[in-house]
Amino acid sequence: MSKILIIRFSSIGDIVLASPVFRCIKKQIPNAVVHLATKLSFRMVTENNPYIDDFFYYDKDLKGLIEALKAQEYDYVIDLHNNLRSNKIKMALKKKSFTIDKLNFQKFLLTKLHINVMPKKHITLRSLETVENMGVKDDGLGLDYFIPEKDIVKQNDIPASHHLGFVAIVIAANYFTKKMPVDKLKELCSKINYPIMLLGGPAEEEAGRLIASLDPIKIYNSCGKFNLNESADLIRQSKLVVSHDTGLQYIACALNKPVLAVWGGTSPKLDVEPYYGSSFVNHSLTPKYENMVMNLWCQPCSKYGSGKCPLGHFNCMKKQDIDSIAMKVHQRLGLV
Repeated sequence: MSKILIIRFSSIGDIVLASPVFRCIKKQIPNAVVHLATKLSFRMVTENNPYIDDFFYYDKDLKGLIEALKAQEYDYVIDLHNNLRSNKIKMALKKKSFTIDKLNFQKFLLTKLHINVMPKKHITLRSLETVENMGVKDDGLGLDYFIPEKDIVKQNDIPASHHLGFVAIVIAANYFTKKMPVDKLKELCSKINYPIMLLGGPAEEEAGRLIASLDPIKIYNSCGKFNLNESADLIRQSKLVVSHDTGLQYIACALNKPVLAVWGGTSPKLDVEPYYGSSFVNHSLTPKYENMVMNLWCQPCSKYGSGKCPLGHFNCMKKQDIDSIAMKVHQRLGLV
């Protein structure tokens, strides 16, 4: 038996992007016992994963977390976070470890000096490479996200106008520079001739209300009405997902939904674009995703997004070609 600790503290998207590591270790290493250390705030993202045997949640008490982990007597530690906190855990546990290279220098060159020396290898594949020396290989099955039965959204919980299908538009994102302005989202919704479900948390409730006011029958504002797993299930029920660079985008990939990914302050150049396993991509007649990105010289301006455009113009979102996005939605739905 091999007892293995995986460390991945944040974020929702990063945890979902790391999910093939959990699965491949569990399925490919005989009698592997897999534990995950992550933040308590991401409990809902992780607790339903059948490839993880136990969870240790960090909630401002690193010393207590380390003591709990020491008692487990691990054989290996897989560090997919690689920051000060995860390095402290590795030092305390004194076990053989495998640590991802976060490419911080390469990302600095890209976001600050716009010199692109990124390896053009997706973060999910680099996460899997971290455990190659353990004999673990990519199984081609892509990302995982597991929705418990209690969070399946019943048809009666959404408007009758959306029962035959809808486009999910994810208006959430952690940072300002990852979000299309409300006026651009309103323009997009006005040009899509199909029922629309707006997805986001309580922070997006007011923006969703403003957008849905255009046409309350066609546009349903679900922001703040459903928890994360329920929102994931709405994505599962959708025909197509239009999303900012945020966790629900990668959950859509895990649920094998087609995605139009809209990029602002971040960029696919950071090797974090939508990801599907080779088994799905190789058997798909059409591309699973398309990137809606301006490819401006100043893009990306940040690894994670930021609270304002560093140059003040925010052209990466303000100049998005809304007609083109709406046309791609219609093409994907077979409406043109």
